[in-house]
Amino acid sequence: MDAVRLIMNSRRALAGSGGAPDIMTEVWQAQALAQAIGSRLAVYGPPELRGEAIGLTELAGRGCGVLEAPELAERALRAAQLTELGDARQALMNLGSLLGEAGIALVGVASSADDETTYWRCMEAIDAADESRDRVLEMLRRLADRDEVLAEREAG
Repeated sequence: MDAVRLIMNSRRALAGSGGAPDIMTEVWQAQALAQAIGSRLAVYGPPELRGEAIGLTELAGRGCGVLEAPELAERALRAAQLTELGDARQALMNLGSLLGEAGIALVGVASSADDETTYWRCMEAIDAADESRDRVLEMLRRLADRDEVLAEREAG
């Protein structure tokens, strides 16, 4: 399945999730998907994105690591369903939105956490989601810079 479709499925699942365990599972799914997309971009994406894509892969992996891995059937793991990136810009724009929504959802979980362990996991996961989103935004900026340079070459 292409990246944009998987991201949209994740955004809907996150928006429809109920309590803290469901939200944390969906955030874990989002980070796993960000990790898979980062890996694909690092290998197959535009050369100017490769460094940031590796960074995204590492940060998203950290985001998965701070949350307990949910018990999911293999077909329920969205990251495993990634077969193609499609348009990198579109995928990154949607991924940035998903990571922002994940961070906001985690703020809600953290603010209502009954125990310190859940609170601190959420705080670390918020940081990872924010840093992952920063990498995504940097990749979008690099794509815009590349497009500007290409447009100048064509015009000149």
